[in-house]
Amino acid sequence: MNYAFVPPAVPSLPITGSDQRFPIRRVFCIGRNYAEHAREMGASVDPAAPMFFCKPADAVVADGADVPYPQATADLHHEVEMVVALGAGGRDLSPDQAAALVWGYGVGLDLTRRDLQAQAKAKGHPWDVAKGFDHSAPVSALRPVGAATVGAQTVLRLHVNGELRQRAMLGEMVHDVPHILAALSTLFELKAGDLVFTGTPAGVAALQRGDRFHAELVGVAALDGRID
Repeated sequence: MNYAFVPPAVPSLPITGSDQRFPIRRVFCIGRNYAEHAREMGASVDPAAPMFFCKPADAVVADGADVPYPQATADLHHEVEMVVALGAGGRDLSPDQAAALVWGYGVGLDLTRRDLQAQAKAKGHPWDVAKGFDHSAPVSALRPVGAATVGAQTVLRLHVNGELRQRAMLGEMVHDVPHILAALSTLFELKAGDLVFTGTPAGVAALQRGDRFHAELVGVAALDGRID
């Protein structure tokens, strides 16, 4: 293929215990998937209608790299989330079929320009610019399903500068992983290489330049980073 310029490299994540990398196709996110977080944001949860949004694949920050403080905001917030990586795809799937797509797990931050989000909400506008900006998705190395045990009692947590900011068990999610993936598959054809952020618990707050974060899906994945 004769391109007009050299195409960018495919975004990818390291794989725990391997020298291979996981190529990223798309990044999907679910909002309001922990009831306490929805309440702290002044929103309600509709269990029958999960809410999705997307980030660009090149928003992923890999390998523990520093995260630049984004432009056009004075209120950058952290949202720690379990990240699910897909090794196969499909559309209009049942929850059982969707569960079989999962290739591995990681932990990440859905970084949010909260001031821009609030402005967009007040005007009834889409809030893509609050979520899908450059470097808005730091993600850990991925652990394949055969090497990871993830269940309702698995703890998700985030420390910032050594202080616990967010903590929940995965069983607190409104929509579990099979139902998240099944619902997504009615809107998009899922494929290998997709990442899915599965929602954040209560405790979201601001990050400042120089802050160091430690995100964990306990026993499965960990992510350390710094806001630059």
